[in-house]
Amino acid sequence: MAKKTATKKKTASKKAAKTSGRASTARKAPGSKTAKKTTKQAARTSAKTSAKTSAKTSVKKVAPRRPKGPAWQWSAVETAAAIRSGAISAVETVEAHLERMRAVNPRLNAVVVDLSEEALAAAHAADKQRAKGGELGLLHGVPITIKENVDYEGRPNFNGVPANKDFVAPSDSPVVRNLKKAGAIVIGLTNTPEFSFRGFTDNPLHGLTLNPWDPNITCGGSSGGAGSAVAAGIGTIAHGNDIGGSLRWPAHCNGVATIKPTQGRIPAFNGSAVAERPMLAHLMSAQGPLARHVADVRLALEVMSQRDPRDPWWVPAPLVGPKPKGPIKVALAKIPDDMDVDPNVAAALRQAADHLERSGYRVTEVDVPDIDGVWQTWCDIITNETVVMQEAGMLKVTSDDFHKAWNGMKTKAAVLDLPAWMRATAARSSHIRAWQLFFEEYPVVLAPTTVQPTPGPRDDTVSAERVKEIFWGEIRFISAINVLGLPGAVVPVALHDGKPIGVQLIAGRYREDLALDAAAAIEKRAGVLTHRLWETMA
Repeated sequence: MAKKTATKKKTASKKAAKTSGRASTARKAPGSKTAKKTTKQAARTSAKTSAKTSAKTSVKKVAPRRPKGPAWQWSAVETAAAIRSGAISAVETVEAHLERMRAVNPRLNAVVVDLSEEALAAAHAADKQRAKGGELGLLHGVPITIKENVDYEGRPNFNGVPANKDFVAPSDSPVVRNLKKAGAIVIGLTNTPEFSFRGFTDNPLHGLTLNPWDPNITCGGSSGGAGSAVAAGIGTIAHGNDIGGSLRWPAHCNGVATIKPTQGRIPAFNGSAVAERPMLAHLMSAQGPLARHVADVRLALEVMSQRDPRDPWWVPAPLVGPKPKGPIKVALAKIPDDMDVDPNVAAALRQAADHLERSGYRVTEVDVPDIDGVWQTWCDIITNETVVMQEAGMLKVTSDDFHKAWNGMKTKAAVLDLPAWMRATAARSSHIRAWQLFFEEYPVVLAPTTVQPTPGPRDDTVSAERVKEIFWGEIRFISAINVLGLPGAVVPVALHDGKPIGVQLIAGRYREDLALDAAAAIEKRAGVLTHRLWETMA
C-alpha cells in the first residue's frame, strides 16, 4: 500500500514538474533542456505546416483542367464536371452563355424571355454553395433553357398566345422543378407556336424563330426555339415536349440529339391550366431534353425523370434495363411505297445502319408493324379530342396562320362518333401490343425522321394539302410513335447542302437506354455536327 502511494506521489511530482516547465518555458534561457525540447516541437510543427502549405501551393499550381474552347461550346457533362472541380465558376459559365445569347439570339429569335438577371443571381448562389462544401446536384451551375409552354413560377404561361397573359404560373412545373433541384440555371424561355400545335415555330406574340443552319428552312416545332437555341450554343440543354414529334422534329431540323421518353417517364403538370388535359392527349405527350451530345440527353433525362406527386401518370421505372443478348438486332424500317424518299435521306439511313453495324449491332431491313395504321390512329385520336375539348376556344384567340395549319392537320383525320372513338382507343392497345412483340426480336428500330429535305420556315401555311403532305407524306414515322407511347431518340448523321439530317431510334416501353445506346454509337462515328455549324456562324 505504501509502495503504491509512493508511486502515485512520484508520478504526481513528475506531472507537476512538466507543468511547471511548460509554464516557465518563456522565462528559461535558450540553452536550457526545456527550451531545446520546445524548439524541437516548434520546428516539427513548422515543418508540418510548411509541408502542408507547400502541398496546398502545389495543388493550386496544378489547376483543374478546363475543356477546350469557350465555355458555351462545352457539353453539359463537361460543364458540370468543370464547375464541380473548380475549373470554372458557375458565374463565369452563365456569363459565357449569356454573352453567346446576346451575340446570336437577335438573329434567331430562339429565346423569347431573357432571364439574365435571375440566372446570374442563381449562379452566385451556386458558387457560394460549392464554396461551403454543400451537396451539389448533377447539373450544378449548368445553363439551360425552358420552353415557354410549361409553368415557370411567377410568369405567364403564354404558350405562344397573347391572350394567355393571365395564366400566371403558381409554381414551377415538375420538369422545371426537377432541373432546378439538380442545380441547373435557367437563362431563358424558348419560343413555341400558338398552343404548341404546329410543326413550325412562329406566333403573333414573339414572331418567327429561325434555324441557325439556314434561315430558309424551318427550325421545326413545336420545340423549335429550344432546338435552335441549343444548336447555336445558347444553353447546354434545352427543355421541350412532344405530342406529335415536337422534340424529334426540331432535333432533326437543327442537327441536335433528343429523346422522346416513354409516356409517364417524366412527370408533367401545369397549375396555370384552366382544365385538365383529356386522357389520350396526356397519354401521347412527353417532356424531354434536346442537347448537342447524346450523353447530355441521357444526363438530362435522369434529372427530369424524378418523381413529382402532381402527375398521376408518372411511373417509377428504372432508367437502365437488362441488356439484350448480343449482337443486338436492329430493324431498319422499310418505308411505305407511297412515301417519296429523297436520295440523301436514304443515304443517311444507310450511313446510320453502317455505323451501327460497325459498332457491333446487326441491322436488317424489315417491315415494322402497320406504321400507316398507327399514324392514322394517332391522327384520328388527337384531332377528335382537340375538336371536342379545345378547338372552339383556340380558334377565338389564334392567328390566321394557326387556322390554316390546324385545318390542314384535320384533313387526314376521320370524324369519330362515340362508338368510333372507342374503337380507335381500343386499336391503340392492339398497336402497342404488336410493337412490343416486335421488340422481342428487334430491340431497336432505325427509322427516318422525315423522308424529304427540311421544308421552309412557314410551309404549313401554304395550303391544307401541304400540311397533309408534311405530316402524312414526310414525317409519318415521327408522329405515329406518340400514340404508342414509345421512346424515340433522334441523332444527327450527316449534312446535305449544309443542312443536317437525323435518324430516329425507337425502343420498347421504358427502354430509353437502348435507344440512346444506339444513338451514341452513331454519334461516335458521325461526330457532333454543331461544331461545323459554329464555324459557319463565326
